[in-house]
Amino acid sequence: MIDNIKILDSQILSDNWYVLRKITYEYSKPDGTKSVQSREAYDRGNGATILLYNKEKKKVILTRQFRLPTFVNGNKTGMLIEACAGLLDQDNAEDCIRRETEEETGYKIREVRKIFEAYMSPGSVTEILYFFIAEYAKEMKVTDGGGVEHEEENIEVLELDISQAMKMIETGEIKDGKTIMLLQYLKLNNIL
Repeated sequence: MIDNIKILDSQILSDNWYVLRKITYEYSKPDGTKSVQSREAYDRGNGATILLYNKEKKKVILTRQFRLPTFVNGNKTGMLIEACAGLLDQDNAEDCIRRETEEETGYKIREVRKIFEAYMSPGSVTEILYFFIAEYAKEMKVTDGGGVEHEEENIEVLELDISQAMKMIETGEIKDGKTIMLLQYLKLNNIL
């Protein structure tokens, strides 16, 4: 067990998009000796994600958009199929996900249910992601979705059968971790 953690230094390496810090810290080992280490931590804020589902139709709403980090790491098109998500900014998680759902998918959802929260890449990123699910129906569609222009989002809205979405995990068409977790949650809890 690591005990008595003390931050010795924190340097901003970049604040171009979000904040990348080099943090030097000291901690006591179980044998009483002290150790000093330096690590980098990327702080982009916390976020929220949601999977919309329709029990009657056995369908889910996902999005497809370009994600540069996947492109530079071998995704030939850079396009990623994923659940709707966004950064909290100054909102609480539920307000954030309601806003993001309408902007990205065009659905104005009524009830959302928080199912859990998770660190998605705790070795290097500070973000906690809040996970939600919500039912959707045709009459909740208020716009085409696709994101907001001033954020230069270009999001395609997809309505897929749950069986098709699950198969897309197996084929590698869906590789986004948060989306896989949400789809599996629906299946494991017999929601769809």
